[in-house]
Amino acid sequence: METFSRSKRLVLSAAVLSASALAVSGCAGAGAPAGGGDGGKTTLTLATVNNPQMKDMEELKGEFEKEHPDITVKFIQMEENDLRDAVTKDVATKGGQYDIVTVGSYEVPIWGQNDWLVDLTDRAADTEGYDVGDILPPVREALTVDDKLFAVPFYGESSFLMYNKELLGAAGVTLSDHPTWQEVADAARAVKTDDVAGICLRGKPGWGELFAPLTTVVQTFGGNWFDEDWNAQVDGEGFTEAVQFYTDLVKEAGQRDPVSTGFTECLNLFTQGKAAIWYDATSAAGSVESPELSQVAGKVGYAHAPVVETEESGWLWSWNLAIPKTSKKQDAAWEFVSWATSKEYIKLVGEKLGWSRVPPGSRESTYELPEYQQEAGAFAELTRDIMTSVNPEQPGVAPQPWVGIQYVTVPEFQDLGNQVSQEIAEVFAGRATVEQALAKGQELAEAVGEAQK
Repeated sequence: METFSRSKRLVLSAAVLSASALAVSGCAGAGAPAGGGDGGKTTLTLATVNNPQMKDMEELKGEFEKEHPDITVKFIQMEENDLRDAVTKDVATKGGQYDIVTVGSYEVPIWGQNDWLVDLTDRAADTEGYDVGDILPPVREALTVDDKLFAVPFYGESSFLMYNKELLGAAGVTLSDHPTWQEVADAARAVKTDDVAGICLRGKPGWGELFAPLTTVVQTFGGNWFDEDWNAQVDGEGFTEAVQFYTDLVKEAGQRDPVSTGFTECLNLFTQGKAAIWYDATSAAGSVESPELSQVAGKVGYAHAPVVETEESGWLWSWNLAIPKTSKKQDAAWEFVSWATSKEYIKLVGEKLGWSRVPPGSRESTYELPEYQQEAGAFAELTRDIMTSVNPEQPGVAPQPWVGIQYVTVPEFQDLGNQVSQEIAEVFAGRATVEQALAKGQELAEAVGEAQK
């Protein structure tokens, strides 16, 4: 699948270039050795995001280690922004700290083309029972470049709307299965109280934090980062209207301190009953419906991502396990990677931790498990439906010269998205207007667009 810009320039982003001059010590897990032998054992170091599914993987790693007594897996879990920073620096500078890395579908094709990741095609095909064909097609395609598979999905996701049926019902508010953003905004304002946010939307800076949901809002409002000729559109009408709507909605009906609120913080608020509506990743539903993790399990309704001018507006994403070329333990690393992304692991999670906590959106066979269908019925089919309905080639109103929904698949986007999100944080803080923030964003985007022409 072609996942690069037309120019196919694979230069490093400004963030990666600057990283080569920086020590990694500022990030969690920095300075950790890549792992060494301990009494004949191989120690693998895995860098991963601190999402619930990854915490479950660490909890269950003992099952793998019992089956592989010669291998120990050391987890280094970080917040999303810190993970991206640490791993990008390490692979770009060939630091070799990690044997396995958790990377998103944005990074995989770029890093694979840059020869930073091990080609897993033959390993996956030769591993008995692994069944590459079972991986959901849109996810598998996003991880494949020139017929080479550079990572395998731990879980996949789109985005949808989650709402507390009890809170909305008490306020006499309903939401349709395919809501508009105006419908959602009206509902959020109607249910907000001093103690409960009407809606939780990410405000934490970062291209993968704030701009994951916000870019989908921009696209359904008719805007985008660039037009099909790579002309920057950040200060355009659709982009401006969407950002104004989003920031106004958070200020009027959202959570306190939005700049400190990302996925994890919204998850906590929603599962504690302190937010009535939440637009975010479909993968959150496993935690939302887990009685051990959530106070609102069984009380939540789900709907398609809100729209304005498009029929769908969900994103397409996967968190994946990959092996850096610098790892000296690639065979052992694949043993763990193939275990953690297998059909058997999915069943293990269901049996040990609960079927709602099964990693979603990675394999077709997951949706054929009777136990999963029974426990995750409120959201499972909707997740698969949205993931196969969204269009990564043209998620917005107008054509675009890259393949991707909540990101632009060029190396420079990581730095661009991060910087523009910092400007929008100034809007949340009341120190800048939307127009001022996006004027600065336009200048940054113009430089990126020119590099692609």
